[in-house]
Amino acid sequence: MYECAVQGLNVKQLMPPYLGVELSPEDLKTGVSFASGATGYDPLTPVIVSVITLDQQIEYFHEYRKRLVGVVGEEETARIIDGALFVVCAGTDDIANTYFTTPFRSVEYDIPSYVDLLVSGAAKLLDQVAALGARRIGFVGLPPIGCVPSQRTLGGGPHRRCEEKRNYAAKLFNSRMEEVIAAKTNPATTRMVYVDIYTILQELVENGDKYGFTETTRGCCGTGTIEVTGLCDARFVDICDNVSNHVFFDSYHPTQRAYKIIVDYIFDNYLQFLLA
Repeated sequence: MYECAVQGLNVKQLMPPYLGVELSPEDLKTGVSFASGATGYDPLTPVIVSVITLDQQIEYFHEYRKRLVGVVGEEETARIIDGALFVVCAGTDDIANTYFTTPFRSVEYDIPSYVDLLVSGAAKLLDQVAALGARRIGFVGLPPIGCVPSQRTLGGGPHRRCEEKRNYAAKLFNSRMEEVIAAKTNPATTRMVYVDIYTILQELVENGDKYGFTETTRGCCGTGTIEVTGLCDARFVDICDNVSNHVFFDSYHPTQRAYKIIVDYIFDNYLQFLLA
């Protein structure tokens, strides 16, 4: 999704990760990603899957800022950060994996109280990002988690229907975060915009034929029901012949064409507020 976004904004072709690559001065000036796949607002989530925590990502931003100062100086660094668009996107793995797949949280929290925990973590992150100098923050809400292929398989019964408890949790989190963001945003200092992706992904799942999709409930790789990320290595599993016919590439992530539709939807509905 980030690649579609940076291309749509004519920034560059790819958004490089902050870690694991040799970043050029131009990379530092035009933006990097601190994201770590499967992390979450629940501090337990990155521990379970051994990924980078959000607090560590904030530390990496501090490190990045120092490197940028070394390239362009303090004044230009402040100008770049002041004009930058920050995008926050997490939380799906909190609900899909930490709450519904592992036993650690569901025995302690019901869905509303677990959503409270996630909202607290997300609100803390927004405060941290704003304190770093961010003036434009896009906060991406949660998708219809119960309708992604793996969650249909795990919770949707023999017919693999959308699992409504997962969708309820996502919708409850989204509504709560809209309220949090409305309370925090101040156009004179920091503009925070809630970005709804639930609606557009649900539309692709329910009415995929309108967009040229012929498969909306299974991923493109393997059986399409449970394989994700590394389990979709083409050396070991079959990949479907026409990826663009599928909403999902694996059992969790949309295809590039689906992401393009989602990003176009975001641009049409939110870009004017993010860049104002």
